[in-house]
Amino acid sequence: MKKGYKKRYKRRLKRKPIIILLLILIICLCFKFNVFSKKIKLEKIIDDEEVVEVKDVKKTMSLVMVGDALIHDSIYKDAYIGDNNYDFMDMFDYIGEEIKDYDLRYYNQETIIGGKDLGLSNYPLFNSPDEIGSDLVKTGFNMVSLANNHSLDKRERGINYSVNFWKSMDGVITAGSYNSWEDRNEVRVYEKNGIKFAFLSYTTGTNGIPLPEGKEYLVNVYSDDVVKSDIDAVKGEVDVIIVAMHWGSEYTHTPTSEEKRIAQYLSSLGVNLIIGCHPHVIQPVDYVGDTLVIYSLGNFISSQRSLGLAKIIGLMVGLDIVVENDKVTFENINYELLFTYDKNYKDFKIIPFNRLNNDILNNYEQIEEEYMNIVNSEVYYD
Repeated sequence: MKKGYKKRYKRRLKRKPIIILLLILIICLCFKFNVFSKKIKLEKIIDDEEVVEVKDVKKTMSLVMVGDALIHDSIYKDAYIGDNNYDFMDMFDYIGEEIKDYDLRYYNQETIIGGKDLGLSNYPLFNSPDEIGSDLVKTGFNMVSLANNHSLDKRERGINYSVNFWKSMDGVITAGSYNSWEDRNEVRVYEKNGIKFAFLSYTTGTNGIPLPEGKEYLVNVYSDDVVKSDIDAVKGEVDVIIVAMHWGSEYTHTPTSEEKRIAQYLSSLGVNLIIGCHPHVIQPVDYVGDTLVIYSLGNFISSQRSLGLAKIIGLMVGLDIVVENDKVTFENINYELLFTYDKNYKDFKIIPFNRLNNDILNNYEQIEEEYMNIVNSEVYYD
């Protein structure tokens, strides 16, 4: 047994150099005749696919914005059709055509829809009929801000009605007012044309009406800390962050120092677009870094003719939001002024300036130039 084992072992030792030489020869022949070329090509294809996947595709969604729906009693009385029902559709005939081609269509519901059981009411504590909301949705609006200085006009009961009303509107995005902490703190990510976006809304005041203790979720009242927390929660989930701000001083065309400070702060947090309301008149549109800031769109519809022309001229802004290579830019920014027409506080109708004539508004072309100068005026920062 042992002798035979040794003989076989010696024969293996003698063959080993020959086997090694044969293996080297085979490997050399394989390289010569590209036996490994399939693997090399496969790796190249995989690399190409990775490049394609990493390479960003230009994505675009369009957005149009108008200002405050400030529903005074003369407006809802004009819309009354009997039996406690209202129809506002004729007031927005022209607007539906103007906004229909946009993906997102925004307005601010300035006067709360708090339920008819609480009684419809005028300034200073507003309550508007359901139909103003449903008719504006029928007109085409699908993005609504609910945080403003009149949100608490009908207290908690009005807020709860409003929130439930808007939840019943299919396909409508809202922000700024909620009926629980769970509802308020839910991270909402929306998507359009492959772009993921967040929509947040805040007001800097509630006309001195305090939020019930422990129920601060009812209205988003602005603070730097609250906003930072909200933005941090969505920043890694979305491509675009849009914030509606109810801020500033009423009836002034110049942004306040606080508006400018908040704009700079929101920009530093990564907000891409700020939509401003509350002054009830138009203010400039400007960039703060890469953030587009619309300081005030003015009134969309109101009955403030007695307070001067500026209160019945609003701004409509349309644009494309573009996401490419992790960068957000804005293209095709266009402006249209809107005029709230009425005849002795009846027959209200929102008329774009491109449909005006001197019979409707005398010297409308000169007025348009004056207000567009406000829109395009430079904002100076401290």
